[in-house]
Amino acid sequence: MGTRLSGKTALVTGATSNIGRAVAEAFAAQGAHVAVSGRDAGRGRAVVEAVAAAGGRAVFVPADLDGTVATSHDLADRAERALGGRVDVLVNNAAVVPVAGTAETDEAALDAVWAVNVKAPFFLVARLAPAMAARGGGAVVNTSSWMARPGTAGVVAYTASKAAIEVLTRDWAAEFGPAGVRVNAIAPGVVREDPQRPDPGAAAMAGTPYGRILPPSAIAAAAVSLASDEAFGVHGACLDVDGGRGAVAVFAG
Repeated sequence: MGTRLSGKTALVTGATSNIGRAVAEAFAAQGAHVAVSGRDAGRGRAVVEAVAAAGGRAVFVPADLDGTVATSHDLADRAERALGGRVDVLVNNAAVVPVAGTAETDEAALDAVWAVNVKAPFFLVARLAPAMAARGGGAVVNTSSWMARPGTAGVVAYTASKAAIEVLTRDWAAEFGPAGVRVNAIAPGVVREDPQRPDPGAAAMAGTPYGRILPPSAIAAAAVSLASDEAFGVHGACLDVDGGRGAVAVFAG
């Protein structure tokens, strides 16, 4: 067990699989008491059991984030109670990724993406960041995507939502940073729990410096760093953990 997050409490949304699970497990391995949040109770319990088996502390706090104030505030309230009265670190990781172009994206689909990917983080920050500030500090880590910046056909609602998260990250850093709350983001490349399994996303990583799909642990390591006190000088940043996908020209071969 490490100590980089010793004594801290953390709420991780979308924490029952892939990036969110890896973040929750990494936080617990560094000493944090973690509220694992997601929709699937079975998978949530599995994460909690894995954390306990490794000597960490975690509790499952179910939530089906729908973008409403009531649902986000209810999750924040239950997470605080489960963690002993406070949340020191918020990781906004839950997201939906519909694959559709502009003409194929109807109003209901767009609203659903905006609800989970933007409104839920917005209202969680609105509820939890002021409490962090009142205690003298805290950290928010948002999950963006490498696709938020280049033009990308076929996932337009998702990429727009992630671009919004990057702007909000800077806005929240300006708003809450002076009170000691650090707000940053991570932009992952293509990430899979089993990076060796054949996956169409592998084509997006071909030709990058890393050259292949990333494991969730790569994102979790960055999240630990941004959540820890060692990142005291990092505010409003978006850390690219994308294998170099956004930094170099990639040519189809």
